[in-house]
Amino acid sequence: MLGALRRKVASGRSSASILGKSLQAIRPGVSASRISSNAGKEMLSVQLRGIAHVRSFSHLGLPGCSAGLIKTRDAICIIQPEAIMQTSCRAFSSGDGDLVDAVVPFMGESISDGTLATFLKTEPGDRVKADEPIAQIETDKVTIDVVSPQDGVIQEYVAKEGETVEPGTRIAVISKSAEGVAAAAPTEMKSEKAASEPSPPAEAVKEDKPKAKVEASPAAAKPKAPSPPPPKRTASEPVLPPKERERRVPMTRLRKRVATRLKDSQNTFALLTTFNEVDMTNLMKLRSDYKDAFVEKHGVKLGFMSGFVKATVSALQHQPIVNAVIDGDDIIYRDYIDISIAVGTSKGLVVPVVRDADKMNFAEIEKTINNLAKKANDGTISIDEMAGGSFTISNGGVYGSLLSTPIINPPQSAILGMHSIVSRPMVVGGTVVPRPMMYIALTYDHRLIDGREAVFFLRRIKDVVEDPRRLLLDV
Repeated sequence: MLGALRRKVASGRSSASILGKSLQAIRPGVSASRISSNAGKEMLSVQLRGIAHVRSFSHLGLPGCSAGLIKTRDAICIIQPEAIMQTSCRAFSSGDGDLVDAVVPFMGESISDGTLATFLKTEPGDRVKADEPIAQIETDKVTIDVVSPQDGVIQEYVAKEGETVEPGTRIAVISKSAEGVAAAAPTEMKSEKAASEPSPPAEAVKEDKPKAKVEASPAAAKPKAPSPPPPKRTASEPVLPPKERERRVPMTRLRKRVATRLKDSQNTFALLTTFNEVDMTNLMKLRSDYKDAFVEKHGVKLGFMSGFVKATVSALQHQPIVNAVIDGDDIIYRDYIDISIAVGTSKGLVVPVVRDADKMNFAEIEKTINNLAKKANDGTISIDEMAGGSFTISNGGVYGSLLSTPIINPPQSAILGMHSIVSRPMVVGGTVVPRPMMYIALTYDHRLIDGREAVFFLRRIKDVVEDPRRLLLDV
């Protein structure tokens, strides 16, 4: 290596250019123009003390330093502290440690970003406690709270409502004490007052300009040509309402996600719906006879959903193809039964899952459904509680729906639709009597499930609901 350096010096190549390239390799920000080409006499001294050290001298211009002879090793010492200072700043607190940042938490494996929906604390200066929600992030599946990391006062909001944020994004700055907010308030008031006081010369110039326009207006005034009459509308041209009577509101992420999945379901599956009707007399009598004892023992009311879940489990066990799904060129048979329950909330449709419904009794099913529905309406349901599901039940009857054709929830293959109970005249034993009747619908993927299996599936649900004793005897 030393021999190569001697050859470069002997060939007339200046040590200044060698030093310039060395400094560019160490600090790319230093350009070659800052290395003086007039280096004078070149000196090269070699000292062998275990490791060879090469020292070159040149005129070097650095910010804050006068031009002179500076050693390369000294120049490196000047450059290094600046780089160290840039990497030693703290990410989530101020210099004195009084300020901390509230950031977006981890939102789930399949969620990369979300929309800042609203601030729960409306104005800076509001006092918050540790782990208290200060904002809500709306994702494709759930609503996630951003909490305050410590007790303190909100100094400022860094993000704005409607922005797309990712995990780790700063939302707000929290001051552990109220001093930061109190000190910032007078400064803001002064800046507002200074901005509200315009300079007098500018007002004078603005006043002179309108006068000049007013004086010149009589000379420039000309009679206006009569405006053409408005075009007459033809009889076939529709009369649209004015735009002032319309409102454009952006879709929430949950609504966009639901719309995309439902449209994908229609485009992917060969959807077909079959119907049947159920006489609810016996199930309603069972509920009426044991509702008080059920509440007293289990602490939850006995509803119709647990009966239909148990009937659905029995039907899926008799027709396992309804619980299967197509995956490419294969059919996946699921040996478990996870029932998804469609729940309508103010923010959109969510589908929490009742895990291992085939292993639950009536009370466990009712408790699980009530708990999931409460979380869904409060917006505290997690992604894990909505993931998976092998079959879905949608109860449109709670809203008064008489009949509908539900849409499959991918990647499932079928969905059961429940409807309202209506008293209708039915022939029982040759006599027309009023009966509480419910229409049920099964929408299924006809690529996988034939009409025979679909009809047998609904027939099994009808038999179990009309005579719940079948569940005890397994017939």
